[in-house]
Amino acid sequence: MKRSPACRVSIVIKALNEEANVAAAIESCLAALSGMDGEVVLADSASTDGTVQVARRYPIRIVQLARPQERSCGAGPQLGWQHCQGEYVQIVDGDMKMVPGFLEQALSFLAQHPEIAGVAGRVVELNTASVEYRERGERSQRAEAHRRPGAVDRLDGGGLYRRRAIEEAGWFSDRNLHSYEEFDLALRLRARGWKLWRLPVDAVTHHGHDSPPYRLLLRRWRSRYACGAGEVLRAALAQGRARGVLRGLRELRLYLAVIGWWAVLASAPLWPLAARDAALAFGALLLAPVAVMAWRKRSLSRAIYSVVSWNVHAAGVLRGLLARRQPPQALIPSLVIQDPYTAARHGQEMCS
Repeated sequence: MKRSPACRVSIVIKALNEEANVAAAIESCLAALSGMDGEVVLADSASTDGTVQVARRYPIRIVQLARPQERSCGAGPQLGWQHCQGEYVQIVDGDMKMVPGFLEQALSFLAQHPEIAGVAGRVVELNTASVEYRERGERSQRAEAHRRPGAVDRLDGGGLYRRRAIEEAGWFSDRNLHSYEEFDLALRLRARGWKLWRLPVDAVTHHGHDSPPYRLLLRRWRSRYACGAGEVLRAALAQGRARGVLRGLRELRLYLAVIGWWAVLASAPLWPLAARDAALAFGALLLAPVAVMAWRKRSLSRAIYSVVSWNVHAAGVLRGLLARRQPPQALIPSLVIQDPYTAARHGQEMCS
């Protein structure tokens, strides 16, 4: 859906039950837009806490999913996209804060590089107490390819995108995805010749959730977040881009290997071994991943968590591959709760 931009920059905050963090997120976005022609759009996924009530204190557009069952990581950004009007669109989470100065640098970079569809910076993780976020921080320190400054194949953690590039890609975010929505967007953009870039500057700070690690895994299963790898693979199969997904998602290859490991374990009754030897072989194969990870991480608890996480996400791959899909370009039913920008622009038109 193409339309003429009504402002220069839209910052979309996607949120679900972020009552404790959303005020800081909104204030950082309003500060980032100071002196610019811009807008802040809160895309709320039918929060059940006070997220919307807190957000109503600020002069921003607030939109909400009309049906809570539509919740997904992909639906939030797409909902915001439906209701934003900027020439450039920045996406952030409800537990993030924008770092002062990043937006100006990103806009300047895009102005100088018309072939770039989107630009991001560093995501600074503040929650180092949780096992999950400590692992993520260590992966960042090892400089995964898409986290290094320069040309990247995706903008995990949000970024600033050109509206024109998104319109060419068809839609901002696939509503069917419960994770990996930014990777899917990157695949579609790069298929049309666009490039992505990460600047060597801090862009946002991210606090993350303070759930115990195993409770976080359980929540990711219940919310279908763990299904994202399977969902994005299914979407890519339909679009003829499965090779790009398998090449770009190293963890998906790991989860597929775990499924293969299950198959080998399940075949134990067919092994041509004596019962005692088969039991020993089965036990060794069952415990091998934990032993290898304990050696690599120098921690038995972290090793067990890693292996449990692999198994949860591997099961999620199968669940995601079997999930029904809705047309990703179709409008998501939504409610406009507050919109000061439209009222202000209408007033300007009346005065002119």
